[in-house]
Amino acid sequence: MSAAVFGEMKAVLARPKFKSVLSEFEQLRILQLLTVRSIWFDPEIRISDCRDPKDNKYLELALSANASAILTGDLDLLALNPWRSIQIMNARDFLTCLESGSLMPP
Repeated sequence: MSAAVFGEMKAVLARPKFKSVLSEFEQLRILQLLTVRSIWFDPEIRISDCRDPKDNKYLELALSANASAILTGDLDLLALNPWRSIQIMNARDFLTCLESGSLMPP
């Protein structure tokens, strides 16, 4: 986790569509769990490889964390697959890779 990614998650949870399915308490609980259960990184390398500049924070975090994969449904990130030897895939493809043994999570 990074401060930039956490900030976006916090903003997304505050959107009206989530307020209708998650109480304020549940939103705070999710953020608390992310705060204490995540491994935090402070990316020092700035990336500008994504066609959507808002998504570069995910690339920065993945690089900083030495990630083997980024799981996303974001088409701007998926278009980069693979990126600097990091696989970028949706959840279904990730599960398929795990089942076949072609990707081992860190």
